[in-house]
Amino acid sequence: MDKNKHKPGTFLPDFCGVRMVFVIIMLAELLAIVVSLSQDPYFYIRTIDLALNSLFIQWVALSSTAALCILRKFLGKIDKQWVPTISYILTLIITYIVSELAWYVVVLQMQSSFISSGHAVFITRVMSISAIVWALALRYFYVNHQWKLRIESESNARFQALQSRIKPHFLFNCMNTIASLVRRKPDLAEESIEDLADLFRASLQETNQSSTLADEITLCKRYLRIEKHRLGERLNVEWKIDNTPGDFSLPPLIIQPLIENAIYHGIELNPEGGTISIMGNLDKSEIRITITNPVNLKQSSATGKTGNQVALNNIRQRLASYYDEEELLKIDHDDKNYRVTIIIPKHT
Repeated sequence: MDKNKHKPGTFLPDFCGVRMVFVIIMLAELLAIVVSLSQDPYFYIRTIDLALNSLFIQWVALSSTAALCILRKFLGKIDKQWVPTISYILTLIITYIVSELAWYVVVLQMQSSFISSGHAVFITRVMSISAIVWALALRYFYVNHQWKLRIESESNARFQALQSRIKPHFLFNCMNTIASLVRRKPDLAEESIEDLADLFRASLQETNQSSTLADEITLCKRYLRIEKHRLGERLNVEWKIDNTPGDFSLPPLIIQPLIENAIYHGIELNPEGGTISIMGNLDKSEIRITITNPVNLKQSSATGKTGNQVALNNIRQRLASYYDEEELLKIDHDDKNYRVTIIIPKHT
């Protein structure tokens, strides 16, 4: 995912996008209804009034949207402090031009009595309403942009915390495992070093980079290979992801920490070990990855291992920030198993 799609150097949203155009149309129509209601003392809307108000306001809104779309790259290059002023003046100029055209068409050409006031009163009224509406809209865009920047900053901080958490958490175990393999199985020791290098390479990615499900699965398999050397027969893994497409985009280091938690809080606490199940299901336009591990409540309370919820909250917030959706991480458990499910929407 390219984070720049949210902020191309300016606080303005992408007015070229279909979703934004649809929102503009709906808001313009609501404004047309409000204006039509205000024109009648008994709040009765005549069809012709609503139709003409809708036509005029949609004309203004879509013309302004088209202008902001065309000038998007230009506004992204100039000094940011001038963007609000230029955008505001531009929308008012467009409103004035459309108002003059509307006056010419409706009054002079159609000889309609829809506009009952004089030319100066009509233009003044339209420009006043437009000035207020566009000021509120630009203010909303600015506040929303600042909120997204804050969320992104928090997400970056969580990702950096996750990076630093991975290194000390199992580095010593990995080095001990590699040291034990050097003399007995040098080939496996070399393989483990390569796997460890790939893990740390992934942890050093920039926060604005994205990964794919296939890359994350490959990374998880490398991690599990290292842990398999350390835990031996105590660790078993079941993969059920054959029917899940690997091109889905997701934040880096999302699945691996969940598997790490499953080992740290599940397998290691059971003297006999256990099986970690990693299952993927494609459901319409989203993939559900479920990681299941055995639990030992007595051992967990006795050892006092903590940090599970911290890591899960970290991942939950990163998913919400990346996809702009909530509830993408779900937890379910019973006396025997602990299950974590992450939902990966189709992201473009």
